[in-house]
Amino acid sequence: MDRWLWLTQGDAVTQATALLLLLLSVASWVVMGYKAWLLARSRREVPQCVAAFWRAPSLATAREQVASLDRSGLVLPLVDALAAQHPPIASTDAGLPLAQQGAASGQLTRGLRAALQAGSTPLQWGQVLLASVGTLAPFVGLLGTVWGIHHALTLLADSQQIGIAQLAGPVGEALVMTAAGLAVAIPAVLGYNLQGRSAGRIEADLEGFAHDLQAVFGEAAGPAA
Repeated sequence: MDRWLWLTQGDAVTQATALLLLLLSVASWVVMGYKAWLLARSRREVPQCVAAFWRAPSLATAREQVASLDRSGLVLPLVDALAAQHPPIASTDAGLPLAQQGAASGQLTRGLRAALQAGSTPLQWGQVLLASVGTLAPFVGLLGTVWGIHHALTLLADSQQIGIAQLAGPVGEALVMTAAGLAVAIPAVLGYNLQGRSAGRIEADLEGFAHDLQAVFGEAAGPAA
């Protein structure tokens, strides 16, 4: 029996449901593939950028080094926020590493918060789509299942004599749609959970770096305008 018999014998509802599941699957896998690449690169770059920043002798040098390492653009917004709020740092204690300059304060909260939001946006990209696919796909599959059963019952009601070949399409349609909905939803849910946890770790590193910047350089930034 043709494995695609259930689709070729299906009506517009069946084919539209199958197409929707296919689109949801493709979209979720594209998002997961891109996020996997982005998160893998970010896990390497963020610690490198933070270490390079604290080893630099001045803010200007630190920014250059971070800009060369931070291809994902996650750490550089924090450094730019520091430079915008704290221009005197570049000439303060020029002979010391940046880790030894400044004093503890909370003056940079506003600028660093905005920079954190800008840096975290790429990490959260696609999470809503994965959550939506994981929630929606089983119900789309269930719709296909119910419609396939309805199709089979309609054939039984309209025919005095019906063979297994005539029922194979609608029954197969119902079974395949159930499996297809789960096959689309399960990877999306796993991707949402695993990649969300990985993104959370990177965001925690960025928040820790922002807290350190605030503590070390806040007082030297001077009073807010």
